[in-house]
Formats: sequence, C-alpha cells, structure tokens
Amino acid sequence: MATVATAAAGERPATNRWLISITVMLGMIMAIIDATIVNVALPTIAGNLGASIDDAAWVATGYLLSAVIIMPLNGWLTAYFGRKNFYAACIAIFTIASFLCGTATSIWQLTFYRVIQGIGGGALQPTAQALLFETFPPKERGGAMAIFGIGAMFGPAIGPLLGGYLIDNATWPLIFFINIPIGIAAFLMTLAFIPNPHYLEKPKAGLDVVALGLLVAGLGSLQYVLERGQHDDWYSSPTIAILTVVAVGGITAFIVKSLRDRNPLVELRVFRYREFAIGNILLSILGFGLFGTMLIMPLFFQGVAGMSAFEIGEVLFPGAIATAVSMVIAGRMVSRIDSRILVSFGLVMFALSTWMLGGLNQNTGYWDVFYPRIIQGFGMGFLFVPLSTVMLAPVPREDLASASGVSNLVRQIGGSLGIAILTTLLVRQSAVAWSTLAGGITSTHGQSIGTLMGLVAQQSSVIGYDFLFRLTAVVFILTLPLVFFMRPPRGVRGTPAMPE
Repeated sequence: MATVATAAAGERPATNRWLISITVMLGMIMAIIDATIVNVALPTIAGNLGASIDDAAWVATGYLLSAVIIMPLNGWLTAYFGRKNFYAACIAIFTIASFLCGTATSIWQLTFYRVIQGIGGGALQPTAQALLFETFPPKERGGAMAIFGIGAMFGPAIGPLLGGYLIDNATWPLIFFINIPIGIAAFLMTLAFIPNPHYLEKPKAGLDVVALGLLVAGLGSLQYVLERGQHDDWYSSPTIAILTVVAVGGITAFIVKSLRDRNPLVELRVFRYREFAIGNILLSILGFGLFGTMLIMPLFFQGVAGMSAFEIGEVLFPGAIATAVSMVIAGRMVSRIDSRILVSFGLVMFALSTWMLGGLNQNTGYWDVFYPRIIQGFGMGFLFVPLSTVMLAPVPREDLASASGVSNLVRQIGGSLGIAILTTLLVRQSAVAWSTLAGGITSTHGQSIGTLMGLVAQQSSVIGYDFLFRLTAVVFILTLPLVFFMRPPRGVRGTPAMPE
C-alpha cells in the first residue's frame, strides 16, 4: 500500500513539484560547485593572501570538517526546526559565509569563514535528496533521483571549468561572491515553495550533548586523518596516530550509544534495511571513484600534461554532459528495468573508462580524454540514479531525512578515503617507478643528466597515475557481485513501494 506521504506526493500539482525541484537544485548546485571552484583556485588564493599552499589547503579541509559533521545530524535538525526553516537557514548561512569569504584578508580568516560555510553547505545535499524523494510519487522517483544526481555529479565537473575561467579572467573573491544572487533566489524560493511535512515531529528528547560530542570528535578526527594523512606521512606523525585512536573510539562509542537510545541523535537503525545497507557500501565505492578520480585527473592534466586550469575544465566538461544525459535516461528506465541491472551497467562503464584512462601519457590531449570521460559520465548516471532510488525506497518517511544525511556522509567519507588512498599510492608508485627507471640509465647519449632525470621523473609520474586509474577500474569490477545481494525490486518493477 502507498503511504500517506506517497499519496500526498501524488496529489501535489506537477507545477509545485517542479518548483520544489528547482528550489532545492539551486541550493545544492551552489554548494557543490563552490567546493570544486575553491580547489582550482587554491594556488591563486595562497599567492594573493601571502600563504603557502600547505596553509591554503586548510581552506578546503575546514569546509569538509564542518560539512561531514552536519550531514548525519540532518534528520534531527530537520525535525527540530522544521524542514522549511532548516533548509532556508542552511542557504542563508552558506550565502552569508560566501560573502564573508570574499572579504577575507588572511588565509586563516578565510578558513574560519569556510568552516561556517560548511555548516550550511553540509546539510543542503541530504535535505535536497529527502525533499525530492518525498515530493514525487513512486513511479516518478527515478526522475527525482536523476534531478538530484545531476546536481551531485554535474557540479564537480562544471566547477573546474567555471573556476578556471574566473581565476584566469577575474579575481578570486568572485568565486564566492557569485553565490550571493543564487543564494538569495534559493532562500526566497524556499520560503515560498518548500513544504513542512505534517508527519515530522519535534524530537521528544532534547539535544544529546554526549552523543554530539562523540560525533564531532569521531568524524572530525577521521576527516582530518584522511585529509592530512599523506601530507604528514601518516603514522610517523603523533597527531595522525592520536586522532586515529580518537576517530575509532569516538565513532564506535557513538554507534553503540545511538543503537541503545530510544530517541537517538542520528537514526542508525535504518541500516536494518538490506537495500539501504548494501546501497551505502556501493555509495562509498561511488564516492571513492568519483572524488578520487576527480582529484587525480586534474593533477595529471596539470602536472604531467601541462594543461591550464581552464583547459582542465574543458577536458572534464564532456563527462558532465554525458552524466546529465544518462541520468535522464536512467530516471525513465528505473521504473521498467531491474535496478540491479542498471547499477551493474554503471559499474562496468565506469570501470571501462578508468581502465582507458590508465593508458594516458605525457603527450595526452583533449581527444585522448574525450571518449573515456564520455563513457565515465554516462556510466555515472546509470550507477547513481537507480542506486539512490532503490536504497531509499524501504526507509519509512519519518526517517528519510536521517537516511539521506547518513548516505551523503557515507559518499563523502568514501570520497575522502579514496583521495587518501590514491594520493598515498601515487607517491609510492611514482617513487618505485623512478627508482627502477633511474637505475637503468647507463649513458647520457649527449644529453645532460639533469634533462634525463627530468624525463625519468615525468615518466615515473605517468606510471603512477596510470596505476591508480586501473586500480580504480579493478575496485569497481570487484564490487559488481555485491549488487545482486540487494533484494529484487518490488512494486513498480524498478522502484519498490514505500513501507507503511
């Protein structure tokens, strides 16, 4: 049987549904694009504010630290403040912080403002996902997740292109000021169109300070370790070692407490649904592939192929277009074809693309990357849309906000883990390759030792990057059997019915 929420979604006029969709997309895309623009602009920001690249990295790390903490709190905060008020407040915080970021006069002032920005931005994605899932009736939820997916996947690809253009043709504060008109529009539309679900009840218990402290300590420490581990040479650093213990202890204690409490701060019992649990494992792999490759591709194109920031954006952009197209197609197919087949197709396509990227070299140009990126983007749509649709379908409507917050956190942590693993392997594989190649040099053949060593270093980097691309392909293929542990979809062929 359909739930009350399903019935309400079915009765809501189509015009209202699309106005809600546009509203949540504005806020979500604003936050996602901003994060990737900042990554491209870090060298320029560091130079203008008189900071080192190492110090400037905290501009990105500070945002992520606050964002990952706020994500799992999405359900509690939504219930406490009301969906409309909470989403409007998040947009307001993000927009005001964007203005403050653009006025920063030191790197640490900018980092502080970015932490505030992360508090607002971290809740925008999970709230948007829950809103879209609730707003559309079951047969249209594949399309709703396609709308969400376009924002979630399109943003990381368009960000470098837009960022490269702004950095090359304007000043760095504009990457933050550009959020202000979008944020104002999203804020006003939220007040006008976002509903407050009647079934959301204010939490019976007040704020659990102990649980919040464990969550902040655990997730904050984990994110720090993943972000700074490679830079600090992992466990040779006492800080990394101590924070690893804090992360493991804090998260473990938080999980135990949450499962024991009758009214937990974060509802973790949603993992009792098999589709949701397996879906989150797959989502972490998706984060690993998306965030990991979106980091190493620009590094390769800039450091090895010698491309500018704008050229990197041009190379990545076709994949974003392919993702948008495939998500529309997948959104229509998800109600007709077993979602497990669609997810498997997406995994294979992504694996194929990264295997092809593993054949790049220092002479790589636009067309060498074009087809792998098209395949990668196309596969991403078929992976994300059906997975999001099926994994949230069994979750009761009152737990959707918590579930979407947790799933977005899992994707983010998967991405951070992927970046940490891939950057560590890059350094080590490049070092091994350099040692092997340099050891084979027996004669200069008229070239200086310095020139030859430069060529060896460049080729070592190519070998390291190619190894990472193909390792990612193997990880995706090995994940394939896990898809079929999910239960066959019920109700509409591709979309399970919501529980009572």
